[in-house]
Amino acid sequence: MTLLSIKPIAWGYSMITLGTEMLNSVFSFYYVKLFLHLYKISEVAFYQAQMILMIWNALNDLTGYFHNNSQADCCSSRRSSVLYGAPLYSIAFLLPWFPWKYYQEGDWLSGLHLVVSLCAFDSTLTFVQQAQCTLFAEIFTRHESRLQLIKINQMASLVGSTSILFCGLISDNMEILLNFQAVAVVIAILASASLYTGMYHMNRFEPKRSLEENLFSESEQDLPWTSVVSLMRQVLTQKNFCLFLVMNFFQVFHLTFFNNFMMIFADSLIPKDVLSSSIRSIMYGAGFICPQCLVLISQSWLKKFGYYKIILISFYLEGTASIVMLFLGQQYYYFLALYLTIIMVIVQASFCLFNLPLADMVDADLLKFNRQSPLSSMVFGINALFTKPAQSLAPMMILSKLKQYGYGNPDKSTILDLHDAMFNLICLVPLGIVLIQILVWSPFSIRNKTDYTGAL
Repeated sequence: MTLLSIKPIAWGYSMITLGTEMLNSVFSFYYVKLFLHLYKISEVAFYQAQMILMIWNALNDLTGYFHNNSQADCCSSRRSSVLYGAPLYSIAFLLPWFPWKYYQEGDWLSGLHLVVSLCAFDSTLTFVQQAQCTLFAEIFTRHESRLQLIKINQMASLVGSTSILFCGLISDNMEILLNFQAVAVVIAILASASLYTGMYHMNRFEPKRSLEENLFSESEQDLPWTSVVSLMRQVLTQKNFCLFLVMNFFQVFHLTFFNNFMMIFADSLIPKDVLSSSIRSIMYGAGFICPQCLVLISQSWLKKFGYYKIILISFYLEGTASIVMLFLGQQYYYFLALYLTIIMVIVQASFCLFNLPLADMVDADLLKFNRQSPLSSMVFGINALFTKPAQSLAPMMILSKLKQYGYGNPDKSTILDLHDAMFNLICLVPLGIVLIQILVWSPFSIRNKTDYTGAL
């Protein structure tokens, strides 16, 4: 793959990123507030929905191996996955924003609505995104190509993440549900068009397997589950992959924590006369837009220091910011708003780089075991299997903690305790997470392409 030929491929790949970013950022940022504040879902129903999602995630992500080898029309190529998945993905995105009826507080139907919305969105997201992630490892085989793709890809993410800003400004941060629904429909249409455009451009560049590789793939179809388990064991016994799984689990937890609750924390801790609704919308939008800008301007650092050091530095920055904010206290509203935005930016920006170590581990696994084709889908599928539970655990654990201090209770006497609990959460949770991540990420040994041999 030459650098001259990467541009049209990167264009197609980035258009898929644009579509997924538009849908995923809005969904993850707004659905918790929607169901807790507007639909008034019961605490038990919320927990049940998240538990069902965890089980669904496990079943869903175990299809990674099937997806890598299936001859079904919808799975026979990465292009087909996007082709079939794009409209379903957009429809699933729209599910939560339209109530099935006028919900009373604690209505059981709102709980069912959440279950269907979460499972449908996760299924279609996995179907499309896993195909895209495996293309990253299979098509972009050179480290320089991957770095160039990261740069072009972040420009697409930058455009896609503006959906948060427009949703907030037009709907007054979801205070006007009808406006929000209209914007959601427009976003779904634009995202579908972007996904199809990306699929069209990627069609010419999806790698074609040789006759020998096709015969190998066909024989893989008949492998017993013991052989599949053996392949998974080979992947999971690699030290670097296990370290990455633990680190990524906490990163997903951290990211979900702020995605789901940043708006709730800001609305509770920062008075409306300090930050107007439009300024809050800009702040929320900055939390998604600025990470893409940060990755774009740090390309030279990424080439010079590598993703390992950049990710490690991001952990130290998050920890430092948490300690400073903890000592300042919650009464400094502007510093608190800045802190929430900075943490969100750093967490999102470092997470944008995680495809680089994953793709390198796919390459390293290919070389170590002399495989005839990379286990891209299996590696990305196992990563999702072990890290996606954090997307359910984070909202459950945080909501449980908030409920202990009277969250959702109209009793004004508990409001000060609730605010203290919220402030402690936004400072201590990031601090605890980065301490674990620093300890786990430090021994990671694949830091350059030359580190493949024997590094696993």
